[in-house]
Order: sequence, then C-alpha cells, then structure tokens
Amino acid sequence: NQHNDHRGGGRFSGRLTATHVMGGAIARKLLKVTLGIETNSFTSQIGKIKMAKQFNEKMINSIYKNEVRCPETKTAKMMRENILNARKKGDSLGGIIESVTTNVPVGLGEPIFSSLESDLSKAMFSIPSVKGVEFGSGFKGSELYGSENNDLYTVKRGKIVTKTNNSGGILGGISNGMPITMRIAFKPASSISQKQSTVDIKTKKETTLQVKGRHDPCVVPRAPPVVDSLVALTIADHALISGQIKPIL
Repeated sequence: NQHNDHRGGGRFSGRLTATHVMGGAIARKLLKVTLGIETNSFTSQIGKIKMAKQFNEKMINSIYKNEVRCPETKTAKMMRENILNARKKGDSLGGIIESVTTNVPVGLGEPIFSSLESDLSKAMFSIPSVKGVEFGSGFKGSELYGSENNDLYTVKRGKIVTKTNNSGGILGGISNGMPITMRIAFKPASSISQKQSTVDIKTKKETTLQVKGRHDPCVVPRAPPVVDSLVALTIADHALISGQIKPIL
C-alpha cells in the first residue's frame, strides 16, 4: 500500500484515533449540556507500577498535570521513569486506563444484542493495543461470594442508589444510575527496537527482525482522551436511541 507511512503508520497506528477524539469532543459536550454526564479517564497502571489510592472526584484536576496522565504525582514520576527505562532497553510497556462516567441516567442499553457493556467494550477494542476490558469488580468479582459482590440498595438524598458499585453502573446490559466504571488493559507495543526472531514468508526460514522508526515505548499515556471520546460517543448513541436526548434540540 503506497499510502502507508513505513516509519510507523497503517491500520494499527494510534494516529487513527484522532478522528475518535474529534467526534468524542462533540459527544462529550452534548452529554454534559443535555444530561450532565461527565466522563474522565486516567492512567492507573504502567507495567507493574500502580496507583496507591482509589480514584475520587478530587483527583480529576490532577490527571493532566503530568505526562503520563496519572492523578497521583508520586506514582506518575515512577511511571515516567519506568517508561524511560524501557525506551533505553529498546523495549515497551503496557498498562491500564480507568474510566469513570458520572450522572448516567437509568435505562441506557438493552438486555441482549445492544447491551451497554457490549457496545462500550466494542468501542474500547477499536483502540489499537487494547486487549482487555472489565466493568466494576470485573475479574476480581469472580473470587467473591454473591453476598460480597452484590450491590445493596439504599436511599440517599431521596434517590435510590447502591451502597457499593461492583456492577460498574450496569446491570443486565442496562445502566442503573451509578457511575460507569471501566478498566481497559493495553498490551506493550509490539514495535520495539530490540532484535526479535521471526520467519521470512518467502523463504520460510527463521531470521531476525529489528523495527526502526518512530514508536512509543508506551502508548498508555496517550489513551485517556481516546477512551473518554469513545465512551462519550457510545453513551450518546444510547441516549439518543432511548429518547433521553432528543434528536432535535
């Protein structure tokens, strides 16, 4: 394909997400103005370095105060050093982005073919390097008893809410009014400058491959705006389908 940039482009380049962010900017504004919905994503893990505390609303303003988009300053510095060390070795690192969407109304989604979880997951997997998505307690929930994982209902300020949010804001494919919480796993970029063994498809003999060009040692810090955008686009679609946002404002 003569249109591919051999230095680091093509179908799986992160550059394709620029259009996601363009559309997402409009969707985020639409959701904020009509329903008060806000979505915030941040880096919670790079390699084996994780955030020390659980995310809360007070951390939102700290997300973009460092290069790795982690709301914890001390952890962000450690993450940055980890990325730079990987670059020196000609290697790469993966990580986890967490997404929290608040003020989501009850009733978005469908129980089977267009469940909110399914559509959000589909959107996340359109991002290059994404290899896993979980909601709420996710895989950790598989280790719990039902009595531990169930979200018990209560009334707060006249509104029915749950005491916990292990469901991640979605039950049976439909939003339940609690914040939608997601964790998105990104694999380490495969394009690294170290020599790796491969096979020549013409000769069918083993050989070595060394990738050259412009490649990030870690794509995770670039991902929060992309995740925010795709979450917003998906939720906006469901809000329009359900009639909670009118097609003509």
